[in-house]
Amino acid sequence: MNNVEQLVDVLTRKGLTLSSVESFTGGLFAKTITDVSGASKCFVGSLVTYSTDLKIKLLGIDKEFIDDNGVVSWGVAQQMAIKGKKILGTDICVSFTGNAGPNTCPGEATVGEIYMGIVYDNKVWGIPLKLEAEREKVREIAVNSIVDALLSIIGK
Repeated sequence: MNNVEQLVDVLTRKGLTLSSVESFTGGLFAKTITDVSGASKCFVGSLVTYSTDLKIKLLGIDKEFIDDNGVVSWGVAQQMAIKGKKILGTDICVSFTGNAGPNTCPGEATVGEIYMGIVYDNKVWGIPLKLEAEREKVREIAVNSIVDALLSIIGK
């Protein structure tokens, strides 16, 4: 059993629900979870808020907060997870914001700079990563990292 299958199994056994709010991963986390048979017993869904405007309009993150912190920041990852948990009504919500590359705009996050959040049991965990890899590999590493973190947090 791989880690994703193990995560779905643990969530199902514990009766916990999971959701995600994704930006640079573009739904890869949701796809990875739903590739596992039986994921519907624990995974509720995902919001892909790729644009800054959608983070503001759909999630309700304050524009000034994003301007002050940067869209790729721990603060925005935290807000994405907190607001996603409330909107989607789950026990656990994970979030992803970052720059998978290959380009960096002036004043924005460097390629490979990512922040992920986990909200569960009235706690918020942050996972910052700085990766040097191709775009798809950055996304894959981020998803695998949050799966591993979830297993550590909720137990096996």
